[in-house]
Amino acid sequence: MRKLAGIAAILAFLLLVGCGNNGNNQAAGNQNGTTNTGNTAGDQNQTDGNTNGNADQPTDAVTSASIVDNEAAFKKAISKEGTWIAATLKDLTFTEDLVLEGDFIHKEEKARKIALYTQDAEHNITNSFKLTAPKITIRSENARIQGGTFVGDVYVEANNFKVVNATIQGNVYFAKDEYQATYDASDQGTVTGVTEVQK
Repeated sequence: MRKLAGIAAILAFLLLVGCGNNGNNQAAGNQNGTTNTGNTAGDQNQTDGNTNGNADQPTDAVTSASIVDNEAAFKKAISKEGTWIAATLKDLTFTEDLVLEGDFIHKEEKARKIALYTQDAEHNITNSFKLTAPKITIRSENARIQGGTFVGDVYVEANNFKVVNATIQGNVYFAKDEYQATYDASDQGTVTGVTEVQK
């Protein structure tokens, strides 16, 4: 009986992995808003790192980006219940403030990424997009805005925030000196306004 239960568990896990891989073959432009697929912005099929502590159940072994084409899906992707990468397929505009929060693991480290671009198989950027909001608050450690333009102010409340090959058309404010000390925009990052601590 125990052997039969073990075989059933293995078959269920293989079915789960197979379904997950099928999702990676979907077109990025899902008109329903969100596609959990291999990220057009680069990193795909990464280990989630969020385990429930139950050794008897298989964990979600495959994590991928939320590829979004509308504001509601983007807000969900950057929330605590979202994914470690939120990638957009077009310009998005918000009238309310945004918050990037939650802890996600990528390559055994905490990481979050807002990818404002798409790329080809050789990782060349094919399109860059604009994200507009009054402000965005960064509460996830090791977060980055990459590959496009954010129009608004950025408020940083976590270590190791990066602007990578992207432009912030606004100011970047840090809640603490230590957050500013770990900030990096050296990889083609541009901020048009001030970059300062605002306590």
